[in-house]
Amino acid sequence: MQTIKALTFFDLDGTLLDEHSKITPEIAEAMVQLRKNGVMPIIATGRTNCEIQDTLDKTGINSVISMNGQYVLFDGKEIYSSQLSPETCAKMLKLTQANGHDLGFYNANKIAVTQHNSLVKKTYNLIHSDLPEIQPDFYEKEPVNMLLVLSEDQTTDPIYFEAFPDLTFFRNGPYSIDTIAGDGSKGNGVRKLIENLGLEDVPTYAFGDGSNDIDLFLACENRIAMGNAIPQLKEIATHITTKNTDHGIVNALNHFHLL
Repeated sequence: MQTIKALTFFDLDGTLLDEHSKITPEIAEAMVQLRKNGVMPIIATGRTNCEIQDTLDKTGINSVISMNGQYVLFDGKEIYSSQLSPETCAKMLKLTQANGHDLGFYNANKIAVTQHNSLVKKTYNLIHSDLPEIQPDFYEKEPVNMLLVLSEDQTTDPIYFEAFPDLTFFRNGPYSIDTIAGDGSKGNGVRKLIENLGLEDVPTYAFGDGSNDIDLFLACENRIAMGNAIPQLKEIATHITTKNTDHGIVNALNHFHLL
């Protein structure tokens, strides 16, 4: 394996991707140049692996911290996977049904939802993603790394927080809540990756814009908030770059002399 001079962790929506959730030629070229410079680019996302294959293909990136740290792939090899129990999934399914909400099931290879309705369609349209298959008993047959509570009524969010104090929740958009293990986060995924590979002395750089990037920032020494990032992220950033739609990634990489 090539000597790694630095590790760079990139959120996707609002960070590495443009306003259409696409990789621009500028970003694709930057990711190639990073590797030539001995810098390892790693995706750190709330999405799962099968959702981002086009991004991986266009950038050549094969290291991913997905589902908010629940699954870690490095250089194409799985090094960590945290799964939710079938009992937890069944309990969550019952609660979402009682509240008139729907549920999504995620692992590294598949996504399923309880049904297709207008809210489910809006959820996946928002991230320019295809509708998952309908399979409400998915958790009985497949491993589940992450659940997605599909609800746009944020006043009911505390119902889930109180019913599952051992889980971690991220509302990253208007229609859904990412739901993972209690110790889960992008930052935990970073720590698992570094521990497994013995890269404790390698400089780390985190790039993000949203609430699920807070722990990612806390796990890295260099924290780059996009110009479009939430205020809480900018407060703990060591550098604030321009917006993701205004060359923010490349400007930051040049600032730190990584390109």
